[in-house]
Amino acid sequence: MAQKLIIDTDPGVDDAFAIALAALSSDVDLLGVTTVHGNVPLSATTINARRILALCKRADVPVAAGAPRPLVHRSPHEAGEVHGSDGLSGRSAALPEPSRPLDERDAVTLLAELLEASDTPVTIAPIGPLTNIAALLAAHPAAAAKIDRIVIMGGALGHGNTTAAAEFNIWSDPEAAQRVLTGGDAPCVLVPMDLTYRCAVDAAWLDELDASGPIGAALHALTPDYRTHYRGALGWDGMVVHDAVAVAEAIRPGTLRTERVPVQVECSFGPGRGATLADRRLPALRAATDGAAPASEVDVAVDTDLAALRALLLDRLR
Repeated sequence: MAQKLIIDTDPGVDDAFAIALAALSSDVDLLGVTTVHGNVPLSATTINARRILALCKRADVPVAAGAPRPLVHRSPHEAGEVHGSDGLSGRSAALPEPSRPLDERDAVTLLAELLEASDTPVTIAPIGPLTNIAALLAAHPAAAAKIDRIVIMGGALGHGNTTAAAEFNIWSDPEAAQRVLTGGDAPCVLVPMDLTYRCAVDAAWLDELDASGPIGAALHALTPDYRTHYRGALGWDGMVVHDAVAVAEAIRPGTLRTERVPVQVECSFGPGRGATLADRRLPALRAATDGAAPASEVDVAVDTDLAALRALLLDRLR
């Protein structure tokens, strides 16, 4: 049976790879895509998502626009310096124009209605800030019963990438992330940047994608600004496909090895704002020092077969 999936996204180059990964996978029933503020403004993330689906010839997939800003406090900045001015290295307009109109429903309404209509549980893959997902769980609590897993790209167990402590997606809306990760509404898998950085692809991988055909070449053409950023961040010629790693786990459970631990998000305005605090102490030690164990825990991805993951991504994208 095909994996039923909804992607919530803020494209973004790695988001584009992740959407294409799901859209091109024959074992995935991609029910819908919702967009959110994040790497670039909502208007840009929305047209980017629609153009990526058009590239993959998936006019059957509805796209609905969601939150243009975080739940509570506005983010100080977006990530145009990483993804380019339009989110896709300045090349969004080179993609095919979508033939399907933008869905008239807002993202939360589309999410709720797709879940309600499904006869089997659905996986949601939020690969941007968690604003839409927090709003869904707050406004439609019954929808949680239809969610199989929420597979989230976000967070950092060590240092961050937006600040010393925080990864971009969580930092962009810490209050929403705290609601989703600690609410206990549905099982969560957190795919942090500690692992996604280890899954980075090199120039040879990208060259093979470029030579694979029209879709691979079009995806490769979106990467120049992003690749330039990661040459500096990695110290070698390659790039990190953060969101595609999370979507790989969403469509093929068990791709990533996880540890089940409590996770909190720092929502203060100090230097730690947006940090994800995963308590990886042994349960007996947590209980001895903290009293009763937290009510909800999260499956945090900590490892994978790197070669097999890169091969899976390349095989599906080409």
